[in-house]
Amino acid sequence: MMRTLWILSAGILMGVQNCAAAEELSGTPLVFWYRQPASRWMESLPVGNGRLGAMVFGGVDCERIALNESTLWSGEPGAHENPATREHLAEIRAALFEGRYAEAQGMCRRYVLGRRNNYGTHLPMGNLLLRFADTGNDIGEYRRELDLDQAVARVAYTVRGTRYEREILCSNVDQVLIVRFISSTPGELSFEVAIDGGENPSEVHADGTDALVVTGHAYENKHSNGQCGVGFRGQVKVVACGGNVVASDKALKVEHADAATLLVAINTDFGGRNPGALCQAQLDAAAKKSYDQIRDAHVADHQRLFRRVDLDLGTTDAAALPTDQRLERLQNGGNDPQLITTFFQYGRYLLIAGSRENSPLPTNLQGIWNDNLACKMGWTCDFHLDINTQQNYWPAEVCNLSECHEPLFAFIESLRAPGRKTARETYGCPGWVCHAVTNAWGYTAPGWGLAWGAHATAGVWLASHLWDHYVFTGDRAFLGKRAYPVLKEAAEFFLDYMLEHPEHHYLVTGPSPSPENAFIAPDGSRCSESMGPTCDTVLVRDLFSHCIEASRILGTDVEFAAELERALAKLAPLQVGKHGQLQEWLEDFEDAIPNHRHMCHLIALYPFSQITLNGTPELAKAARVTIERRINRPDWEDVEWSRGNLINFYARLGDGDLAHDSVVGLLGKLTDTNLLTFSVGGIAGAPQNIFVIDGNSSGTAGIAEMLLQSHGGEINLLPALPRAWPNGRVTGLRARGGFEVDVAWKGGRLTESTIRATIGGTCRIRTSLPVQIKTMGRETPVQRPEPRVVELPVNAGDTVCIAATDR
Repeated sequence: MMRTLWILSAGILMGVQNCAAAEELSGTPLVFWYRQPASRWMESLPVGNGRLGAMVFGGVDCERIALNESTLWSGEPGAHENPATREHLAEIRAALFEGRYAEAQGMCRRYVLGRRNNYGTHLPMGNLLLRFADTGNDIGEYRRELDLDQAVARVAYTVRGTRYEREILCSNVDQVLIVRFISSTPGELSFEVAIDGGENPSEVHADGTDALVVTGHAYENKHSNGQCGVGFRGQVKVVACGGNVVASDKALKVEHADAATLLVAINTDFGGRNPGALCQAQLDAAAKKSYDQIRDAHVADHQRLFRRVDLDLGTTDAAALPTDQRLERLQNGGNDPQLITTFFQYGRYLLIAGSRENSPLPTNLQGIWNDNLACKMGWTCDFHLDINTQQNYWPAEVCNLSECHEPLFAFIESLRAPGRKTARETYGCPGWVCHAVTNAWGYTAPGWGLAWGAHATAGVWLASHLWDHYVFTGDRAFLGKRAYPVLKEAAEFFLDYMLEHPEHHYLVTGPSPSPENAFIAPDGSRCSESMGPTCDTVLVRDLFSHCIEASRILGTDVEFAAELERALAKLAPLQVGKHGQLQEWLEDFEDAIPNHRHMCHLIALYPFSQITLNGTPELAKAARVTIERRINRPDWEDVEWSRGNLINFYARLGDGDLAHDSVVGLLGKLTDTNLLTFSVGGIAGAPQNIFVIDGNSSGTAGIAEMLLQSHGGEINLLPALPRAWPNGRVTGLRARGGFEVDVAWKGGRLTESTIRATIGGTCRIRTSLPVQIKTMGRETPVQRPEPRVVELPVNAGDTVCIAATDR
């Protein structure tokens, strides 16, 4: 039976079933728009369906829509393990234990690092090109926009009294990209359609009078030998209303139509698929539907996910301006809370557009929108597992997009088989392991570079998302069938791989880096590999703890859990160094790169919760010192993902104002005209600013973390509310324990909240005052483990509400 639980406090009544807004706030649509076409990739607008991605430039004389497909990868599976590792592992560890770090690093380079071979990279597919009659200077009323709520890009303008409109969407329901053209004057719509394979070797030909076909291969020479990669096929079909469609060898011409629709299908042979059959089936099915039917189904499918969460931070007169002008204002110190709201929802939009339950791969460094720059970098457009791929999915659970997590789960499961091979051949251990980078082909060996290649806990970090899904949803079937088997097998690896430190007697990993940083060894040399870096210990502690808890929940593997308990007790504690900082290494080394962007040891603060304000205040203080020592350097490597980290770090530290400063810094300094974030040119080998999606996703997660936290077994409402957001409302965020939460505030104070239980259990709420609880009008005793925490037993379907009163 569903119940409403009432809680009374001084000035607070918890028990209103449907909490209204604290006040009438903005209803500004979630649209960003521009008065001119995009002149470069980072001005174009993304649409996607979890597999197909497109960037819309909005040209008038020539429209370019850059095309992507998530499985369009060069490279191939192969043997990447270094066969010398097992033979030399004990020798390397002995050198590290004895403090011969430079010598050990040289041996790591020779004997541990993996072989790149035909590793490959994700590649852009090509372009859809639309050429219109020369308009001269007669263009008026131009507007280009992306509607986040409907997942539709639009272009509109007038030429000599005729209004032309285009809508572009990418349907998950129908698995096609659609471009719709209309003209206000009958018979005035004429344009040419072409498609190409970009820089991929490809061929284009007409198929009948109304279709084009492009076929090719994802071949490139930087990350593979130019002879391996998927085959792909793209097909374009024109459906015109009125007028004619004429085919030439490599183009189609639409002449004097009233309206027209382009249907675009793209597929590859990844995983043994038949791209030709898939394209044809998708186009045939879509062609049987009207544009309105396709569009309505697409919008409904998108809104089913997107509309679960609503955020309102208020608005200013800046909301009436084009987005590029608003961004410029913010960069110059202006206040635009509604732009922050849009940025938050944009992160959710990108996760929906880039990762759906039926996506064949998770999002890579660029989501599914490849700018043809990252794939030409040394770091490739792949899956970086030393924070970036994880950041892509940080918003999934808290922002109520749990289904979008599924491609990552399937990908993690796919790494187990190659990871077993790496564990066995590289280390002689059971279980599975994966290191700092991976690709579409199941790469799990150590990477090919020092300071990151031997990061053996990267797979554990990735697999922690399985546990997150369980604690947010309470899905025991998922825990038993999918999460626990993966986590248990990873734990089996680390039980065998770790060894006791001869001096400290802790169980330690190694040789291993704190990615991608370095320290000053006692002899003055700059080194990166050591035994037991802090990030490894944090990840192993998290892994073992979750396996023990899963064993208890599932009632299985009692002896294995006991073995993990014994190992857990032998892990090194988190330590405070001589500067008051959280130590990054087991030894209190000096930083070799004190301005470095990576602070992997702070994963203990976020996304994990081994450091908390209330539970470990001294460690929380040390974490703050670590942050300040890095970011106060004049040459701090301030990039999109590290700035996203700061938002989450400061949110966990309860500092809303500094978290807000980092939100503004991310938007103002590390976000381009289309609100996509970028890695800064001149840092991490990037010759220029390059789009990387993790700033968008970690920024969205950070904003959510400022408004709601649920680690440590309790729900904390408005834990890091900044003064810049005095009034607001958020609905639909998710909390661990199976809760959905709405919160409203005014004057910087909580006014209303609704907490809905989706599963039974205990609801622990952190409040500012002691409270009295009533259930259905009857007083109920309250357990108070501490003065500011209220504990309530709840059933699935129960609602806990908090509302301001005059008392």
